[in-house]
Amino acid sequence: MKKAVVSLCLAFLLTSTANAASSREDLQSRVNAAKVVLDQIMAAQDKTIPTNILRSATCVAIVPGMVKGAFVFGAQYGQGIVTCRTGHGWSAPVFIRMAGGSFGFQIGGQSTDLILVAMNDRGLQDLLKNKFKIGGDASAAAGPVGRAGQAATDWKMGAELLSYSRNKGLFAGIDLDGTSVSQNRDDTELYYGTPQSFENILRGSVGVPAGAVALIRDVAHHFVAARNDR
Repeated sequence: MKKAVVSLCLAFLLTSTANAASSREDLQSRVNAAKVVLDQIMAAQDKTIPTNILRSATCVAIVPGMVKGAFVFGAQYGQGIVTCRTGHGWSAPVFIRMAGGSFGFQIGGQSTDLILVAMNDRGLQDLLKNKFKIGGDASAAAGPVGRAGQAATDWKMGAELLSYSRNKGLFAGIDLDGTSVSQNRDDTELYYGTPQSFENILRGSVGVPAGAVALIRDVAHHFVAARNDR
């Protein structure tokens, strides 16, 4: 009975977080946090995303501080941003939600930074037309770590997405099978001030808002620099 009550409380807390309305300031803080996560991970040099993967990436999603908790029942929830490579640089960002759950003998809680890297032309811009599940609607693999080119030789060539996590300074690939990813239309509309389709934004038809310029410049720096460093 006690375990059931704790599990219900955990579910309530994560659901409350998911349903809480965002303010414009909240969204800017999320964009700023995504930039910090990317900068810190890319500063790790030989312990970050391999250059071969940076070269091939079509989209990148950054979810700062995804909340995970468990007491028999497990749950996780996070909000982040996505930007995609276009013919003239990287797109303005859109906002997404990630959520998942599990059952088993587990207890504890943590906050983890997540990065998803799309590796083919289907990319997140197509996957995000509808809610999708990692491992079901989109194949995924825990991404390799290491800037040297040979660090990327063992990643699964068929995977549409490579996933990474950072918790307490440790950066490594992570298995996110069963986690759902969906558009956050309300937050995206609030950030841009008018309704905008995810497809138009991620294909580069919408200008980058002033508050997101620094983030997109950093994405371009890291990913384009890798593409040019052949």
